Amino acid sequence: MPESKKPGTKKEKVVHVAKKAKVAPKTIVKVGGSQMKEFLYFIRTQGVVGLAVGLVLGGATSILVRSLIDNVIMPPIGLLLGSSEGIKGLEWVISTPGGKQAIVQYGIFLNDLINFFVIALVIYFIIHFLKLDKVDKPKI
Repeated sequence: MPESKKPGTKKEKVVHVAKKAKVAPKTIVKVGGSQMKEFLYFIRTQGVVGLAVGLVLGGATSILVRSLIDNVIMPPIGLLLGSSEGIKGLEWVISTPGGKQAIVQYGIFLNDLINFFVIALVIYFIIHFLKLDKVDKPKI
């Protein structure tokens, strides 16, 4: 397209594209505007913002509980069980007659299992405390 016939502004570009597609420029603006309105309506009615906030708070709660377990609760339990590294340091060494060893690090598994149960318990109490467990139940 020659330089003199190229559209310069955004409005001119929309008009140019609309003429090429044989559609009125106002139709393009109406379609885009109505879709944006529908999108905003969807966000408001479906609780997408609440879901996003819940995910962020759930991640933060998970990190906080994991830190509490790893740094405060597990080291004394590990010392009671005979590991200076906390519960993560517990391992079982299996030796073969040929001198090879297999190390089963069951302490890491126990630590992750306890993390899972404590995080699930904390989230349960938060949901129960905020009475979110009754949100979807129909009222009779």
